[in-house]
Amino acid sequence: MNLELKRTYFGSDFTVGSLYADEKWICYTLEDKVREVEGKPVSEWKIAGETAIPSGTYPVKITYSNRFYRNLPLLFNVEGFEGIRIHPGNSNKDTEGCILVGLKWDGISDWISNSVDAFNKLFPFLQEATDSITIKIDNG
Repeated sequence: MNLELKRTYFGSDFTVGSLYADEKWICYTLEDKVREVEGKPVSEWKIAGETAIPSGTYPVKITYSNRFYRNLPLLFNVEGFEGIRIHPGNSNKDTEGCILVGLKWDGISDWISNSVDAFNKLFPFLQEATDSITIKIDNG
């Protein structure tokens, strides 16, 4: 299964995008601010807990999260980051590099809503994937 996150709105301290599963729109996404500087190591631009992960393609596996006490998608091989998950949440205060999902966004703020509904829409696609799961993240 191929997930694609297209980042489309770059706010002062947050980033909004759209998440697609095998080219089908699933939901909006909310992340911390994109601070990525091409050609520079992550250590030069990352601010811990306030930075979106670098663009790129990453393997995804569903694993148990000790923090959330449930199975959640986990991204692997993210340079300079660990424990990056896709999970419900509403504002950039709910993420520390993770990808939040929601069904509604007002077009300007760092708030997405219906996040549990969005996650419940996405998760069955991931659970039913018979091949490996990857996510491609594009800064637009």
